[in-house]
Amino acid sequence: MSLFDTRVPAVLLRIDPNPFHHGTLGAVRSLGRAGVEVHVIADSAGSPVARSRFVRQIHPPPPPGAPAADIAVALRRVAARISRPAVLIPMDDASAVAVSALRAELAPSYLLPATPGPLAERVADKAELAALCASVDVPHPLTLIPDSPADAASAAWHLGLPVVAKWSRPWLLPAGSGLRSTVLLRSAHEARELYLRSAEAGSRLLLQAFLPPGPDGDRFCHGYAGRAGAVRGGGAGVKLASWPRGAGLTAVGRWTPDATVQALAERITGELGYRGIFDLDFRHGAGGVPHLLDFNPRPGAQFRLFCDSAGLDVVRALHLDLTHRPLPDGVPRVGREFVVENYAPLTALRPAAHGRELAWCAPDDRRPGWTMWALWARHVSRRVLERLRRLCTPPVDLARARVVRQGSAPELSDLSDDEKASSH
Repeated sequence: MSLFDTRVPAVLLRIDPNPFHHGTLGAVRSLGRAGVEVHVIADSAGSPVARSRFVRQIHPPPPPGAPAADIAVALRRVAARISRPAVLIPMDDASAVAVSALRAELAPSYLLPATPGPLAERVADKAELAALCASVDVPHPLTLIPDSPADAASAAWHLGLPVVAKWSRPWLLPAGSGLRSTVLLRSAHEARELYLRSAEAGSRLLLQAFLPPGPDGDRFCHGYAGRAGAVRGGGAGVKLASWPRGAGLTAVGRWTPDATVQALAERITGELGYRGIFDLDFRHGAGGVPHLLDFNPRPGAQFRLFCDSAGLDVVRALHLDLTHRPLPDGVPRVGREFVVENYAPLTALRPAAHGRELAWCAPDDRRPGWTMWALWARHVSRRVLERLRRLCTPPVDLARARVVRQGSAPELSDLSDDEKASSH
């Protein structure tokens, strides 16, 4: 007999059009293997996710930047087709913030955690997070929010260069703007110029003290805070490699218990009354103290790393809890690895002493892996051709193109991947 109430389907919502979002595929497989009917609301045309044997149906999403009313319309349309209550799981920040705001309106068509008020939006907002961390005594890098270009330059000097610059609500960044959610700035001039793009970014610019990466890698903690507040279904891990290098998402991660990180995660979720899935990022500061960098109110893309001996992960914990089913007790699979094959292909081929989960390839669901490699080959080929064109472009024309593309801050485009490394 299944642990799950398979009469209750799951609906995954992702507004971000990224075709390489492996976290969505992980959620599809996790719930589909448990016998749960899985629907996906996402731009998945040609995406590996749409090829999974565990997807019941793909539904069209609201466009990026859509207002809450349009998101509600899309969700109600899917609910009408399913014709019974479903567990709703946002897979990106924009979805998580919108669903939290629409919680009362979406009931009873969807089952959702009882996160109080606008808390999901507050923890996702990087400026709000600094204040929340201070209120519950969770270490966080010193953060300043400038209110003018001159103030931004002054704040950069005060914090000490280099300094991390973040847009407080990165899900509002317009596509094609060239703006990044997080960059590392090396001069007060760069801070001043970046502030001038605040209106274009759609949210506040904040400057944050830079914490250099440690030799043992950045830490992350995933979990599910259930109806009673207890945290289940996750664990603490270490980021062994990222994409882009030194700054981006986890390309290789390992389940590495960290009592301090786990305690901080339980403190902030407990003190704030947070309910639902979370993905927290940490980096060690002075004295080796972990500092919370980001609080994502949804599953992290590498959440399947934390699948214990009973098969429990955060999305399964959510479905079981919201359908009032008991959560099984499992043993942490310490040392287990998670690898995104297209970002770390050599690591994916090496033996893993304590087990490994690949993001795309799975013996019981092969088509997403094949599709990913075909898409990735085209993506890489296109990027190589673009670089070759730039190399063949006369220097004067290339400089002019940079200014047109970057607007008032062309110098930020000259940063290398290491220079773009953030405290994320």
